[in-house]
Amino acid sequence: MNWPVNSHTRVTLLLRLRHDPADAEAWADFVDHYGGKILGWCRAWGLQDADARDVTQDVLLRLAVRMRDFSYDPGRSFRAWLKTVARHAWGAFADARRRPGAGSGDSGVLEQLHSVPARDDLLRRLEGAFDRELLEEAARRVRLRVEPRTWEAFRLTAEEGLSGAEASGRLGMRVSQVYVAKKRVQEMLREEVRGLEQAE
Repeated sequence: MNWPVNSHTRVTLLLRLRHDPADAEAWADFVDHYGGKILGWCRAWGLQDADARDVTQDVLLRLAVRMRDFSYDPGRSFRAWLKTVARHAWGAFADARRRPGAGSGDSGVLEQLHSVPARDDLLRRLEGAFDRELLEEAARRVRLRVEPRTWEAFRLTAEEGLSGAEASGRLGMRVSQVYVAKKRVQEMLREEVRGLEQAE
């Protein structure tokens, strides 16, 4: 697929994506508008077509996460920022290729982004990444508010899957205390996630 390589920054499109990161139509416009530019840079940096398309997809996925917090500054170049993001993705790809056991590229990846099922899959992945970011931030905040042993009781049971008795033995707590700590942290996490979602 040939994308238009239009160099003008589409400010309204950037604002739409910041306002609603799950806007499928805005993402389709973004891919149409900037995909060719990213692909062109990747080819210019020496990637074969299939690899250039893989890196372009990676850049688009990175942008999907970062555009929520992106503030457009008309005094600075969006294209320069975009090229920097692309260059970092290209560097990561090149580093991965130098490692043993690296896989080959799939030449049809970016064409699939234009299909409805692929866009839906991308949105699901983006929502998953967004949910993980929210949970990680909520966990960071809750961890600062609870005693270390309370957090460890939660971590051992909820994240590592230990039984209450196993966590109790490791922490020197009664089993009932482990479960109370786990429940307390879970409730605090839910509250933090709700607050973060409302702030978004």
